[in-house]
Amino acid sequence: MDKPEKPIISVSGVRGEIGVSLDVSVITQFAMAFGTFVGGRTVVIGRDSRTSSPTVRHAVLAGLFATGCHVIDVGLCPTPTILLTAKMLHAHGSITITASHNPVEWNGIEFAAASGNLLTQAERDELMRIYETEAFTLAPWNEQGTLEIYEAAATHHLDQILSSSWFEPDTVREANLKVVIDAGNGAGSVISPSLLRELGCRIVELNCVADGHFRRPAEPIPEALGELCETVRASGADIGFAHDGDADRLVVVTEQGIPLSGEWTLAFVVDFMLSKTKGDIVATVSTSRMLDDIAVNHDVRLHRTKVGVGWVVEKMREVGAVIGGEGTGGVIYPNVHYTTDGIASLAALTQYLAESGGTVTQLVENIPHYEMCRKKLEIPSQEVAMRLVESALQLYQETCDAESEPSLELTDGIKRVWHDRWVNIRKSGTEPVIRVFGEAPTIEDAEQLCDEVLETLTKLMKHISS
Repeated sequence: MDKPEKPIISVSGVRGEIGVSLDVSVITQFAMAFGTFVGGRTVVIGRDSRTSSPTVRHAVLAGLFATGCHVIDVGLCPTPTILLTAKMLHAHGSITITASHNPVEWNGIEFAAASGNLLTQAERDELMRIYETEAFTLAPWNEQGTLEIYEAAATHHLDQILSSSWFEPDTVREANLKVVIDAGNGAGSVISPSLLRELGCRIVELNCVADGHFRRPAEPIPEALGELCETVRASGADIGFAHDGDADRLVVVTEQGIPLSGEWTLAFVVDFMLSKTKGDIVATVSTSRMLDDIAVNHDVRLHRTKVGVGWVVEKMREVGAVIGGEGTGGVIYPNVHYTTDGIASLAALTQYLAESGGTVTQLVENIPHYEMCRKKLEIPSQEVAMRLVESALQLYQETCDAESEPSLELTDGIKRVWHDRWVNIRKSGTEPVIRVFGEAPTIEDAEQLCDEVLETLTKLMKHISS
C-alpha cells in the first residue's frame, strides 16, 4: 500500500506519519487556525511520549504564539488528563499532541473547545474553514503569545477520580489485588501505577518508562499483549491492564493470562456503573451487542451513535447518560469529564473485581457474550474509501428485502443486522482503511460475515480502480 501523502483529518483532529504525510508546517497552520478559532485566548497543551512530540510541540507553540494565545503547558500527560485540566483552568481551548493508538512513527494533534469539551460538528466546520481559507488573525509584535508551565495536572486528575461518587477506594484497598500494568511506554506510564499504588494494589510495572520507544504496538489489541499475558500468569496476578499510547483506552487480561478485547472493558464498566446508578447508556454502532443484554438486565435504554468519541459525547449530553464509550476500551465518565478515560477505568474495574469477590474469568462468564471479528481493507486514499462505501451501499440496497433479514442501518457506514448477528462497514477516520466489524454467536460465523464483505469490497474496488 502506498503511504498517504496527506494528513488524515477527522473528528479526532489531524494525524499522519511524521516526515511523510505530516510535517511541522501543517501543524503550525492548524495551530494558527485554532488560535484564531479561540480568539487568541488561553489554550492548554500537552503531549504523549512519542519521540516526535517535542517537535510537534514547538510547531504548535509557534502557531498559538503567532495568534496571541496564552499557552498553559501541562507536559507529558494522558489525553484525559489534559482535557480535564483545561476544564479546571477554564481554558478557551486545548490541543493534545498524540496519535493515540496509531503506530509509533505517527503523530498528530487533537482539538478541544472551551473547558476541554470536544468540538461539536459546527465548531469543527468553523476550524476547518479558518484553516482552508488561511483566515488567520495574527498578533502584532507587541501582543505575541505567552507560555506558562503547569505541573499539577496528574494530581488533579487522580483527585477527581478518587472523589467520584461511584468509587469506594477502601473497597479496593481491602481486596489487596495483585495487578500488572502495561502502559506501552506511553503517556500512562506514571499516572496509572501511581493510582494503583494509592489503591493499595500490589503492582508489577511493564513498559512503564515514557520514552516513546514503544516495545509493543500502541494499540492494545490481544495480539500485542503476549508479554503482559505471560507476566500475569508468572506473577500470579489477579488482573492485567494495558493502555494505548495516550492512555485514554484500557483493556484487560484475565488472571489466567487471557487477553480480552476492549469490548469487555466497556461491558464490565457499564455493568458496574449501572449497579451504582440507573440511567441511559450510549455506545457506537460497532460496539458489542453485550451492551444490549446488559441494558435489558438493568432495565435502561441503550443509544447507538456513529463511531467516534465526539459523537458518543454529544449523545450522552443530549440524553443525560450515566456512562458511554466505544468497544476500543475507551469509556466516558460524565462525572469526571466528557472524554474517554483509561485512568478512571482502572478505578472502576478494580472496584468491580473487588466487589465481585471472584475472578475476572467469573466476571466474563456472568455476561452473555458473542464473538467479534475485526478486519480491514487497505485503500490508497480517503476518496477511494468514500466511493467504495457508496458502491457497497448501492449493492446492498438493491438486494435488501424490507420484509426479511438482514435489515440495513446507516447511522455510520453500512450495518447489516440479523436477529443474532451483524456486520458493519465504515471508512476509518484515522487511517487509510475500510473497517469491517462482524459479531455473531461463534467466531467462525463472525469471520464468515467479514470475509464475505471483504470479498465484495475487493471486487468493487477493482471496478473503481479501472
